[in-house]
Amino acid sequence: MTEQRVTTTTESGIADVRLSRPEKLNALDPAMFAELAATIERLATLPGLRAIVLSGEGRGFCAGLDMASMAAGTPGFSLEDRTYGPANLFQQVAWGWRTLPVPVIAALHGVALGGGLQIASGADIRIAAPDTQLSVMELKWGIVPDMAGFALWRSLVRDDHLRELTYTARSFDAQEAVQLGFVTRIARDPHAEAIALARAIAGRNPHAIRAAKRLANHEGNAATLLAAESREQAALLRSPNQMEAVMANLQKRDPVFTD
Repeated sequence: MTEQRVTTTTESGIADVRLSRPEKLNALDPAMFAELAATIERLATLPGLRAIVLSGEGRGFCAGLDMASMAAGTPGFSLEDRTYGPANLFQQVAWGWRTLPVPVIAALHGVALGGGLQIASGADIRIAAPDTQLSVMELKWGIVPDMAGFALWRSLVRDDHLRELTYTARSFDAQEAVQLGFVTRIARDPHAEAIALARAIAGRNPHAIRAAKRLANHEGNAATLLAAESREQAALLRSPNQMEAVMANLQKRDPVFTD
């Protein structure tokens, strides 16, 4: 029987998702890909969800592909298959986090290599331990990043830096990752920091948070983005949760929002 590759616990609207193959540094095998895609699908419609924390069990976040287990390929799967909207299965486990309606915070430690870095890049925010090692390492194996990395990094990393790291496959530390844009900030305990941030997000108007993520994901030109801002704001103004945010601030109390 295959052991569970991904675990999820939910408390107070926060889903704590963990890659759970610690004996292999959470390396990606076919079972891990399947479970990550299924987890994203479940979270997309989970009632009461406000934020997600994504991390890895054991000594690292994710060491990338388990080359031995992936060598035989995935039966019935083609890289050309668009089974998740614009994405195939491999791309979905990274791109899918970006498409979820609530913010996703990745907590990185140990290593985030290759496919692991691409999965983390799908999060809205990445918090890394100081000694985390990262790499766009696919060229080490004679391949290119193909788990949505280029689509995700385009808005995070300057083009020439991304090209250099892709062409060389060299490792870099968390401090450089912050400077380059791969990581948001550094924390000694990234998981605790991610949970604290998720709680802060969960305390805001959930409809406004979701609207903000839709705007952040918007890929249109300036005109369509300006129009989208206006539509989102019009829907929020004087809504019950927006009025609750105002009253809670005026009355100096914690807000009580509804989904």
